[in-house]
Amino acid sequence: MDFISILSLFVLACFVGYYVVWSVTPALHTPLMAVTNAISSVIIVGALIASAAAGSASAKYLGLAAVVMASVNIFGGFAVTERMLAMYKKKERKG
Repeated sequence: MDFISILSLFVLACFVGYYVVWSVTPALHTPLMAVTNAISSVIIVGALIASAAAGSASAKYLGLAAVVMASVNIFGGFAVTERMLAMYKKKERKG
């Protein structure tokens, strides 16, 4: 594929992702975060494989950056999911 095709696909994916994410109701947020964490874990595996097979140093650094960003995304997803689930827990009454 040439560069213009890849760039067009990337821009289209950005628009679709934006509209999908912002149209989600709050009730579906927690299940979608779990799916996002699963996708990010696949990205980490792909980045590790790609950086291991890379011939240049810049490709290895890009793979490292992908692993770091996906790891931050996974951690943030779990933190947000935990906070949202805590909102639905019953509070203990004093007295």
